[in-house]
Amino acid sequence: MTEEQKELLQTAEKSLDAARLLQSAGFYGFAASRAYYAMFYAAQALLEGEGLSFSKHSGAIAAFAERFARTGKLPVEFHRYLLDAMKLRHQGDYFSSEAVTADQAEEQLLRAEKFLRAAEALLLGHVPPE
Repeated sequence: MTEEQKELLQTAEKSLDAARLLQSAGFYGFAASRAYYAMFYAAQALLEGEGLSFSKHSGAIAAFAERFARTGKLPVEFHRYLLDAMKLRHQGDYFSSEAVTADQAEEQLLRAEKFLRAAEALLLGHVPPE
């Protein structure tokens, strides 16, 4: 694992920690946004290992689907997790504070945790948890 990948995973972990704090304080939209970023940073760490870097989120997500979901390196639903989380991030960041529910934010936190642990496992050469 490269230093850049380690840094991206650390940033993902911090983003997930922030999401938990925001969720516990009732800031569901912001929690969902930070959960998305936890997944996004983990995806970037994986892509960096493939020698890929993107300036746009959509490009990174598409490359993640191509390199990891469609190849079976990670479960295909992880691509859906990214897409769903990006949609909720937009709702939480750009619409009313009630645009994301507590249940939606909680689901994003659980998915982000699962995504991050799978990315870490893959980068360490282990079989990712299902």
